[in-house]
Amino acid sequence: MTGNDFLKLTRKLVFAMLPTSGTRTRWIYKHKNLFKHIGENLFFQPRNFPDQPELISIGNNVKIASGVVFVNHDIIHTMLNDKFKENKFKPFVAPIKIDDNVMIGANTMIMPNVHICSDVIIAAGSIISKNIDLPGVWGGIPAKHIKSIEEFIAKRLKEQ
Repeated sequence: MTGNDFLKLTRKLVFAMLPTSGTRTRWIYKHKNLFKHIGENLFFQPRNFPDQPELISIGNNVKIASGVVFVNHDIIHTMLNDKFKENKFKPFVAPIKIDDNVMIGANTMIMPNVHICSDVIIAAGSIISKNIDLPGVWGGIPAKHIKSIEEFIAKRLKEQ
């Protein structure tokens, strides 16, 4: 285990032991230099700290529910290198960018090389494998556009 691996493991353990989403969010702001960018008014509920936060940009007024997973890489190269007994396949690593006014529902998985535009609500349990470039409500596996933000707001106000 390298020093960097030990540091990452220690960071993950400390983060997982923080008792509330409020303390986890405050910890992120205290250590926001770990991320590529952290905007204002973040709410971060997951207990799992991302493996590569330096590849993650989060805009203003972003709410991230429990169980959300950020995947910045895959491990396919390990299988291919073992199969061909060579070390010619390199890891695939890519950033994740989340713009302003985004809510990500519980247990959503965000895959590498994804950009989520502003004014998006992502339904719980979704998998985001491609860019979301249209504001609105998205959900499913893979996530698809469900309705506009205006339709969602009108429905929410009517239900109240």
